[in-house]
Amino acid sequence: MRPSATSGLLALLSATAFGCGQTQTDGALQELTIPRGATLAAVAETLETRGLVRSANLFAFYARMSGRRRAIQAGTYDVPAGATNRELLALFSTGRPALRRLVVPEGLFLTEVAAAVEQQLGIPSEALLAAARDSALRSRLAVPAPTLEGYLYPSTYLVRTDAGAAAVVRQMVGEFELVWREGWDARLDTLDMTRHELVTLASIIEGEVRYAPDRPYVSSVYHNRLRRGMRLQADPTVAYALGQRRRLFERDYQVRSPYNTYVIDGLPPGPIGAPSVESLEAALYPARTDFLFFVARDDGQHVFSRTYAEHLRAIREVRRGNGT
Repeated sequence: MRPSATSGLLALLSATAFGCGQTQTDGALQELTIPRGATLAAVAETLETRGLVRSANLFAFYARMSGRRRAIQAGTYDVPAGATNRELLALFSTGRPALRRLVVPEGLFLTEVAAAVEQQLGIPSEALLAAARDSALRSRLAVPAPTLEGYLYPSTYLVRTDAGAAAVVRQMVGEFELVWREGWDARLDTLDMTRHELVTLASIIEGEVRYAPDRPYVSSVYHNRLRRGMRLQADPTVAYALGQRRRLFERDYQVRSPYNTYVIDGLPPGPIGAPSVESLEAALYPARTDFLFFVARDDGQHVFSRTYAEHLRAIREVRRGNGT
């Protein structure tokens, strides 16, 4: 069959799209946003301005002749430099947004999580903090606290570029729910603890431990103290009560706060940061010990003691070892 004039034009345009019609590149990606209601001419002009096509007119003409001018969807895309007109149109027809990487370390306060989201994603920290008060999510997780502090799971995320604060919070809460293992609810019954209490304890363990093997032993100290009605006296809760991380002074331990475990009995009313799965597991399954005290060495490892007299000796030894 003899080709029509239109099919001949498309063949020519297709050849151009794969050849001299595109810019030469090193394969790097560019983030490109196509807003809602953008015209084909506007998209083509943006592509030319960004150096993603050599000719806006040629791109627009190819889109019209191939019948795909109306297939372009709004969204944010990672566009490979050097893509052909055909490849660009295929990409813009998916409506698939670009993704950004979000890294949230373990143990951050909610305010610090919000600051990390703002720095990495450009979402205002105030918006994230507001989203973390979502009543529906708090109800779903049975969180008896005004925010989702402790439930925005620390991890590395791929977040849609067009995601807002609420979507980021939902994604992080969803990760917490995935991490929460089958069988842990039954373990809570054994411990006679709610999940909120467990997450709170895990967040304190997270704030205390730098040497990972110490987690179940630190957990055992806190469980033993709770059973005996002793105050936890956990330094990380003081830092949370103060709202800042810094060296603590004697006066700091007396700050009046429901989170300061030097002045309150039992657990604080909620988590003091976002615990890792390792700290959650340590809180659920403490080592079997009769330790009631510990002191940290400069290298992050702890020295554990059964009695206050042993603890005082351990403090002196640690100070001598630290040169203080």
